[in-house]
Amino acid sequence: MFENSQESRTNLSELGEFGLIDHLTKNFSPKLESTVKAIGDDAAVLNFENKRTLVSTDLLVEGVHFDLSYTPLKHLGYKAVMVNLSDIYAMNAKATQVTVSIAVSNRFPVEALEELYAGIQLASKIYNVDVIGGDTTSSTSGLMISVTALGIAEEDEIVYRDGAKPNDLMVLTGDLGAAYMGLQVLEREKEVFKANPNAQPDLDEYTYLIERQLKPEARKDIAPLLKQLNVRPTSMIDISDGLSSEAIHLCKSSKVGANIFEEKIPLDPAVISVCEEFEIDSTMIALSGGEDYELLFTISQDDYDKIKGNPHLTVIGHMTEEKEGMHLITRANQKLPLIARGWNSMEDKQ
Repeated sequence: MFENSQESRTNLSELGEFGLIDHLTKNFSPKLESTVKAIGDDAAVLNFENKRTLVSTDLLVEGVHFDLSYTPLKHLGYKAVMVNLSDIYAMNAKATQVTVSIAVSNRFPVEALEELYAGIQLASKIYNVDVIGGDTTSSTSGLMISVTALGIAEEDEIVYRDGAKPNDLMVLTGDLGAAYMGLQVLEREKEVFKANPNAQPDLDEYTYLIERQLKPEARKDIAPLLKQLNVRPTSMIDISDGLSSEAIHLCKSSKVGANIFEEKIPLDPAVISVCEEFEIDSTMIALSGGEDYELLFTISQDDYDKIKGNPHLTVIGHMTEEKEGMHLITRANQKLPLIARGWNSMEDKQ
């Protein structure tokens, strides 16, 4: 990525650790009243008054979670923030601050990290969160990014995974499968490029899918929407590892079963088209693809009329008694056990 000899290239050693931190964070300035002290001291100082504080953290590792041969660093910085904000929104809360730590090898010049932090800055601006600290250190194996997100909520507004009851409706935001199929397109084009470096990919017809993979958006809008509709979910989770895995998490935490109806799972037409092109079943991709960062939640049946017809929300099934188990009801009305086949970063890739 960094082989253009015409580009400016500043070695990390020229700045040193603290000089690099100062350089990369010079454009971050706190905007929220809850941020008392941000970058520049031994610790950040926050004031949330009487609200509950939520904390979530994720680690992204080059070669495991991202491939820099087709992932622009600005997009990667943006996505690293989204991954964490999504966890806060999955608690029906408001995200407020993030910290960002990186481990980086000397193959990256300062200019590359500027691109990474430009994505982080864009995400923080759009989602109105303050970047309040972090760390940098060296790495012998590429790039690692750790983001911690903080959020706030009133105690009675926080939604956990363990509150679903039998007969609650299962509701999904947005659509599924696009991020995974975007990844398949990018991996295919990578192989084409390796075989013929002069090949120029035409990705116009895959724009939506690639955007969902490289620059996902967290569902900041859902908590305010549900509050406006006077709907309080009984349980909630974000979809990072596929619909089946997340639905099973809700069921196990809440000690209930579930029926998900295949015909109700929302799929963008682009997903259906590319699944046909790759000869992959689109329902399987929705169930197991992951990285959609949509929200899956349950509501009382009494709230159905409040969300009915809302373009952001789709009822895809309902919860059952635990003894009935977790199932997918197919279009042919077959009842299949719901199995977690989502992506597992710990499995042996050899």
